[in-house]
Amino acid sequence: MTVHPSSEIALTGRISAYILLYAKLWAEESGKGIYKKEIMPLRTRSRCNTLLKTLRLCCAAIVLCLSLNAAHAQQPYPKTEPKVEKDVVYGTVADTKLLLDAYTPQGFTGKRPAVVLIHGGAWAFGDKSFYGPMCEALARKGFAAFTIDYRLMPKFRYPAPLDDSQRAVRWIRAHADTYNIDPDRIGALGDSAGGYCAALLGMRDTRDNSDTDLAKYSSRVQCVVDFYGPTNFVVPPSTASATSPGAQIVIAFLGKKPDEDAALYQVSSPITYVNKQSAPFLIIHGTGDMLVPLDQSTHLYDALHSAGIDVTLVELYNLPHGFLSPKAPKQNGALAEEFLTRILKP
Repeated sequence: MTVHPSSEIALTGRISAYILLYAKLWAEESGKGIYKKEIMPLRTRSRCNTLLKTLRLCCAAIVLCLSLNAAHAQQPYPKTEPKVEKDVVYGTVADTKLLLDAYTPQGFTGKRPAVVLIHGGAWAFGDKSFYGPMCEALARKGFAAFTIDYRLMPKFRYPAPLDDSQRAVRWIRAHADTYNIDPDRIGALGDSAGGYCAALLGMRDTRDNSDTDLAKYSSRVQCVVDFYGPTNFVVPPSTASATSPGAQIVIAFLGKKPDEDAALYQVSSPITYVNKQSAPFLIIHGTGDMLVPLDQSTHLYDALHSAGIDVTLVELYNLPHGFLSPKAPKQNGALAEEFLTRILKP
């Protein structure tokens, strides 16, 4: 194996970036002599054993690489505090103002990549403040980060959250010069209902293009981080039923039962839009999730993988739905940051 002083380990395959990340986490735990099994990507089943063997054989080389890279990898980011603008109006629908908070990096040169962060809450509750700490952390690393509000149930149903998320991306592109953003380097990150919206941003073109001010801007993003979002309303999850809480939330969101409008269930499912033009995905899901079953993510992974898309599914052992805290567990925030950095290159 050749170790390049200013690069990741020269490994092939879509999981190479994560091998390096896991090595970092392993190194942090080296005093205990253990590796954090619960963050191991159990998907890519045929590669799992190979990954373990690779880690065992290459760990010394990786740690050496990290040592050689210390001066490079630990270069301090600018100490200037991010600029924060709260309650910026990115659209108005009827009498409802759509708001976002913008966290823009200071002290960096050149156009910055952007990340749109979308909170969860069963399309019924939650707000943009959930991702404030993560936005600040991303801005310190050179990303312009935008956490958005969107219209919620019971007053609003599908497709309101989708339309608002797409409007936010187009609004950011329309204001790229204002925020010093590269409009061709925008990612999306969301959890649960927000993960659903983020997934659609990576695969579906603008649904409602009636706003003439934004009509020329794309709502597609260049990469997606999806934390345990529902992805497939057509194929019943193996661990759910028509009376499960998750199924009832979907019925409320769509306003109809599956046998009342099968076409609606298909058109609203992110998995419907998977094709060769889909964005790269990082999907993170707990194996103990009883609200959005794990197979919602495995279905999406399989579809994206079959289409030839850069996709990684990380299954976190026994974690329930909603494990992401506002500040994010260390390893999950690191996984997202590593992925966004690899794709968007801040």
